[in-house]
Amino acid sequence: MKSIDNQFFQTHLQGVDVSLDSQILDTYGRDWTHLREPAPSAVLFPRDTDQVQQIVHQAREHGFAIVPSGGRTGLSGGAVAADGEWVVSLEKMRTMGEVNITESCVDVEAGVVTATIQQAAGHSGLFYGVDFASAGSSQIGGNIATNAGGIRVLRYGLTRDQILGLTAVTGTGELLALNQGLIKNATGYDLRHLLIGSEGTLAIITGATLKLWPKPPLRDVLLLGLPDHQAVMPLFASASHSFKLSAFEFFSQACVEHVCTHAGLQPPLDQPASYYALLELDQVDEPLMLDWFEQAMDSGWIEDGVISQSHEQSQQLWAYRERISESIAPRKPYKNDIAVRVGSVPALLEQLDELVKQHYPDFEVLWYGHIGDGNLHLNVLKPDTMALDTFKSQCEQVNELVFAAVQNHLGSISAEHGVGLLKQPWLNFSRSAAEIELMRCIKRQFDPDGILNPGKLLSG
Repeated sequence: MKSIDNQFFQTHLQGVDVSLDSQILDTYGRDWTHLREPAPSAVLFPRDTDQVQQIVHQAREHGFAIVPSGGRTGLSGGAVAADGEWVVSLEKMRTMGEVNITESCVDVEAGVVTATIQQAAGHSGLFYGVDFASAGSSQIGGNIATNAGGIRVLRYGLTRDQILGLTAVTGTGELLALNQGLIKNATGYDLRHLLIGSEGTLAIITGATLKLWPKPPLRDVLLLGLPDHQAVMPLFASASHSFKLSAFEFFSQACVEHVCTHAGLQPPLDQPASYYALLELDQVDEPLMLDWFEQAMDSGWIEDGVISQSHEQSQQLWAYRERISESIAPRKPYKNDIAVRVGSVPALLEQLDELVKQHYPDFEVLWYGHIGDGNLHLNVLKPDTMALDTFKSQCEQVNELVFAAVQNHLGSISAEHGVGLLKQPWLNFSRSAAEIELMRCIKRQFDPDGILNPGKLLSG
């Protein structure tokens, strides 16, 4: 690691807030994975895009790598600085413009927290469509860099579908202002979409123009107990043809038990079910809802269920799904975030369930996910007595089997968490050799010295 001190930054980056404090380095050098120890050399806090450009110029001139940092809620190691990099935190870039009601959009800097955007849109009678459990701490720049998904992709799409414009600083310090809020723009390659999901390897995202949606109508939330995972897809098919769904979530009884223990909640149903589906849909007449519910029970797809009767109860039902991640966090879970076409979910789930039972006989394994968009989360919990390195190594040995099954279904090894450090060695299970080489060529054009988030997404 190169030697560096405050005098260096005072000389070369006047006006940029910098910390060399060991506790700050540790905090900002990691994300939620906790599977790699951080070792950044400095944490920088720019206040505007000009300062980001200055940082990139100086890093390039003096041979330092940069790890862009948002809310650090990522689950793939994409924001980990483990080799003397400069962490560039965008958290002080939190300017948000007035919500443009006429055009249904808003301009934000990269450090604006997701929940802040949701609240501002709501106060203006509009809606920001991306939502997930970390909305209160994740930042929009990180959401864009990972093309974040969440619980309402079924209705509103991924973060990619919300981006009308983008500003970013490349690895040479050049400022890009892309699309600038236009709805129609047929002038060649749309570089905006190269940067969305690029995990900070091509440019540092500093701002965006976000699409907002009409405020949704009142919604019902249903929490349904299923006898087995075979019931998931016929239930989804029936619900999606009967209602206007915004979410269709899936989780196991083991997940419910962890949430109830962690959050002090009562079980959602009188009798536990093997699996659960949580549906969110535009409110319909009660007789129609009850008729569908009875038909689903008669078909054997559900054993019991509850329908929300108020906004407060809707939130309570969502807690059984949204609080899974926080409830298992102390167990240092090894997470696989995979996706296939919706129709392939049952076959993949059955195949992987047998695989993990065979190869993880002593580990507790939890299933949950966004079934409506083909996204499954496989979480393996670390035994309390096992060393973290040993646990990680054993999980990685099974990755090739898991990812080979996903590949056979023409799926993705990362649906919404990104590739980062943790999945980079297995990128070839989702991308062809030709694709990976083209990605490397693009990386060289945007970042010829390789200073932006090295080792993430692409090797070398």
